[in-house]
Amino acid sequence: MSVGSLGVLGVVGTAADGIETLRTGLVEPAIALGWQAAVTLTPNAGRWLRANGELDRLESLTGLPVRDAPRLPTEPRPHPVADCYVVAPASANFVAKLATGIADNQALTQVGEALGTIGVPVVVFPRINAAHARHPAWEGHIEALRKAGVELVYGADVWPLDEPRQGPADRELPWAAVLGSAHRVSGT
Repeated sequence: MSVGSLGVLGVVGTAADGIETLRTGLVEPAIALGWQAAVTLTPNAGRWLRANGELDRLESLTGLPVRDAPRLPTEPRPHPVADCYVVAPASANFVAKLATGIADNQALTQVGEALGTIGVPVVVFPRINAAHARHPAWEGHIEALRKAGVELVYGADVWPLDEPRQGPADRELPWAAVLGSAHRVSGT
């Protein structure tokens, strides 16, 4: 598959509510705008999307394998080099690990490396609730990501924080804001 006119968007999804709409909410619109999308999932997100058939639909749409495990050293790289990364939805666990430099799965490895790569912007949408935000370490994680240059799609204007199990069940993730942030930080 050829690189899109806007470049390669590394799309990373985690096991958080809303991941089941990754294809329709983010990947399809990104491709329509001219990005080539290369999707990587955390292991649990991969399991979830494999179970509901979305993993196969993502692979068919992008023409690339969806990664949720590291490749063997002898295997070729399955994705082209990303020009920009978007992590959406990002679970509280993923945000905490990324902020502290833990890279214990393929998704965290890719995004963690991007944080240290000059010229590769990273957009993160933390899909959290009010309890996650009150954790004493949370603000430190957010500050660490900001210091690393991460563009956060975060705040009451894009995602009001409800108490656990209190938010509307059908609230759509802010996909347009996420894609708009990627467009802005990538300079496309």
